[in-house]
Amino acid sequence: MRGDALLVDHVLLSLGGKTAAEAIEDGREPREVWRELCVEFDVPPQRR
Repeated sequence: MRGDALLVDHVLLSLGGKTAAEAIEDGREPREVWRELCVEFDVPPQRR
């Protein structure tokens, strides 16, 4: 999956059913959004 598609297409329930882009636009910190994406996709802690 490409990063740009992940940002605008993947809906994160943990962020209120928004995409990463929508969450950032609504004022969420990018670091928080990144953490939620990592959890969603089981990214190992050393790669986060």
